[in-house]
Amino acid sequence: MAPPTLYILYNADASVMGKLSYSYRKLTSRDPDKPACAACDITHGGLHLDETSQWKTAKVEIVGSGAVKEVKQLHRDELDKEVWLHYSDLSFLPTPPDWREPTTCSLRYPMVLAQEEASGLRVLMDDRQLAGFKGDPQAFMQTLRERLSGGEGDVKL
Repeated sequence: MAPPTLYILYNADASVMGKLSYSYRKLTSRDPDKPACAACDITHGGLHLDETSQWKTAKVEIVGSGAVKEVKQLHRDELDKEVWLHYSDLSFLPTPPDWREPTTCSLRYPMVLAQEEASGLRVLMDDRQLAGFKGDPQAFMQTLRERLSGGEGDVKL
């Protein structure tokens, strides 16, 4: 069986306004268990625009090991149509509303998904689990490896 594609979905938009909104939420967040975007903390160290060197190394290692085919990191407004349709409450419509509009999708951001050829999309980690890593890419990768190898069960939405 081919390795899955890994999706890391951020709780932020890629636009300039999205970055400003995320920055405001990050700076005003008071609850360490509910960060503005725990996935951003893991991959970018919070408010940085560039990925951390720890994350870059971890990403190369997990792809190089063959555990995943590729890692796609997407903001809410960059969501692939296939992912959106899979989790959308409106996918039954012949022409759904603007599928790039995050308000029409039932996903809880941030989250990590795996897309496998045989079984399709499945949730590996949700927002609460990502927050538990406190921005540590190594701890995230360890849990990710366990989930990909069939360790702990999938997250139920």
